[in-house]
Amino acid sequence: MDTPSPAKPDYRRAQFLTSAAKVHQCPPDEGWEVAFAGRSNAGKSSAINSLTHNRKLARTSKTPGRTQLINFFELSDCQRLVDLPGYGYAKVPEAVKKAWIKQLEGYLQQRQSLRGLVLLMDVRHPLQPFDEMMLGWAEAAGMPVHILLTKADKLKKGPAKASFLQVRSKVQSIDLPVSVQLFSALKHTGHEELIAVLDSWLTDESVYEDEAEVADSDDC
Repeated sequence: MDTPSPAKPDYRRAQFLTSAAKVHQCPPDEGWEVAFAGRSNAGKSSAINSLTHNRKLARTSKTPGRTQLINFFELSDCQRLVDLPGYGYAKVPEAVKKAWIKQLEGYLQQRQSLRGLVLLMDVRHPLQPFDEMMLGWAEAAGMPVHILLTKADKLKKGPAKASFLQVRSKVQSIDLPVSVQLFSALKHTGHEELIAVLDSWLTDESVYEDEAEVADSDDC
């Protein structure tokens, strides 16, 4: 029996649920969740805090890569946001980095409740090797991806738009649903586009950049 599509979540009501160092420590694999992934300096925690209007929800650190856990935030009884460990800048032994990647891959490959992946990239340095690796995995798994070009406030409008167009052009060849947008946690801009995508994944609606179809959904 299929699980009924839940109602649109209120992101301001997000609450910390639990953390997991390994995949088997994650909450029960049921309901609907969206994962946020990116390099350690991409601003994942800041984006989640901006989205939920709660500066203390997701931990932020001046030392990129300090968070080594998979962090779950509850939106309702059956909807979650997931902050995956960052990768790329942490000053830790290579063996530890490999262990992080193993757990990250395990979560992405095994988690049945995962509905989509938000891949965050610094707008000034998009499509780094880690980003390419994540896109490759998503393509193989048929997992929809929404690329969030963060720190858009760091560039003037022209260069930011150019970066957006470059990334959008490069991902058009990928054989899966991929959407791209600019985002600034500092300026709190880009929320509406991000929420439209999250709502589509967390309520099973078909909402994408070029064709938005809003369907009524049942409660959890």
